[in-house]
Amino acid sequence: MTAAGADLTLRHPVQRFRLENGLRVVLAPDRSVPVVAVTVSYDVGMRNEPQGRTGFAHLFEHMMFQGSANVPKMEHARLVQAAGGTFNGSTHQDYTNYYEALPAEALERALFLEADRMAAPAITPENLRNQIDVVKEEIRVNVLNRPYGAFPWLQLPQIAFESFANTHDGYGSFVDLESSTVDDALDFFHRYYAPGNAVLCLGGDLDVEETERLVRRWFGPIEARDVPPTPPTGEPSPTAARSGVEEDRLAPAPAVAIGWRVPDPVGDLDTYLGTVLLAELLSEGDASRLERRLVHDDQLAVAQSSYVGLFGDPFDVRDATLLTTQVHHPAAVSAEQVLTAVHEEVARIAADGVGAAELARVQARTEAQLLRQADSVLGRTLAFATAELIHGRAELAGELAARLASVTPEQVQVAARGLDPGTAAVLELRATGGAR
Repeated sequence: MTAAGADLTLRHPVQRFRLENGLRVVLAPDRSVPVVAVTVSYDVGMRNEPQGRTGFAHLFEHMMFQGSANVPKMEHARLVQAAGGTFNGSTHQDYTNYYEALPAEALERALFLEADRMAAPAITPENLRNQIDVVKEEIRVNVLNRPYGAFPWLQLPQIAFESFANTHDGYGSFVDLESSTVDDALDFFHRYYAPGNAVLCLGGDLDVEETERLVRRWFGPIEARDVPPTPPTGEPSPTAARSGVEEDRLAPAPAVAIGWRVPDPVGDLDTYLGTVLLAELLSEGDASRLERRLVHDDQLAVAQSSYVGLFGDPFDVRDATLLTTQVHHPAAVSAEQVLTAVHEEVARIAADGVGAAELARVQARTEAQLLRQADSVLGRTLAFATAELIHGRAELAGELAARLASVTPEQVQVAARGLDPGTAAVLELRATGGAR
């Protein structure tokens, strides 16, 4: 690690302990501001869903806000907001999280709320039916009735991967959602929402001894349950190119997406970091390779972006995942023209490498994004929680900026050599609604 890289390491102390019921607890105290963040991350995401229950991880995120044994519906939100706090939850490929940020004196309130729904959420026929309807409407608004609503995040994985875990629609089919029963929801809860399948991460203005006492008071009595094994989401690397075509009657212009399999984010992190910076170098900013080539010079595109990870966060996923380049282009430009230009730019990096100054510019922007996220107590605590769950080391979240600063031009060149046109997955989206 370079000296400059070492200076970017976040020095927030991290402490951990485990309850008898298996709950992993991470404390990241920072007494500089009177704010605390409470996050609970469950090791269940879209890739855990069984066949016939697509969309269940996201549906269950909704269910966890419908009240619990000692908290009526809507009371969770009222109690957090009355204390001056904020709250939310989110579903990812490999985990689902719930979180609050509050004044420090409201810490115990947040712990009580999270413990109560970890112990006994209100899984009733009425709540299940209401939330199925809510999710279906969300799908209508965000996917079915929006231009590019499924592009490429729901469509490209079906081309790039083979296993059900990696190819199915994580938002869920209406058939699967509508056929869900209370017994299905209870089974999902008992299987995946066990204390031993979760990480409780607390950050901010914490007294460590008092915080541990409160955690043990509220979470300790929750019954231990068997923990499911982490699903095997890795797949053999592709040996041939794959392609598919989708039609979008709402899209004003065509688009194309290219997905390349990348190194294991957990088992081969150093190589993976070179891929993360390659994606930034390709597409971020007016000086990026694809912005210059596709938008400014050849005028083949109206917009382009490259990113690693299904949702654009390269550090919240396990294997397998993609580096995706998506390009929106005029109807007069063919998808083949776009693909040729993209592959040429990648090949140029693979052959000639990148200069130190160009890489340093990309590194500075990426490091700044990570450090900006860590500025807030909530952002830092969420990052610690994800790193603990995915990598087994919360501390990694504080090291990522420094590790990115240490990536060499040679590592980026190696990453570019891994983006082989002969193993890429290509999705062509055709605008079929009559736009000109």
